[in-house]
Amino acid sequence: MARVTVEDCVVRVPNRFELVMLAARRARAISTGEPLKVERDNDKNPVVALREIAEGADLNELRTLLIRGLQKHVEVDQPEEDNMALLMAGKEWGEPAPAEAMEEADNMEIFGPGEDAENEDALSNQAGDAPSPEDNQP
Repeated sequence: MARVTVEDCVVRVPNRFELVMLAARRARAISTGEPLKVERDNDKNPVVALREIAEGADLNELRTLLIRGLQKHVEVDQPEEDNMALLMAGKEWGEPAPAEAMEEADNMEIFGPGEDAENEDALSNQAGDAPSPEDNQP
């Protein structure tokens, strides 16, 4: 029975790989409870799926369902949250920051409270130990 069914299906879907993929998708749909479009006649789900394809099932619908089932990730066309704040503020990418923000960044402490003096002393001691380029001039 299945041999005759495949030969009937190849007329509608010439690529056997595509035929197998479409029939497998339809067989899975039948096993989950979707209504049959042909009588079962004591056949298993893959045979019923092949018979449906041979008798005129909508191939475009089957292809669409197959593609949706095989997609791992569907990309959503929504802007990222980071960019959303810039867009809402009217800022463009690459636009220079306002002067106030630059001054705040310059006034920020790099070290914690009380650490800057210790680190500056350590840096000046290291700089004093190393010869400067000015000392090497003739």
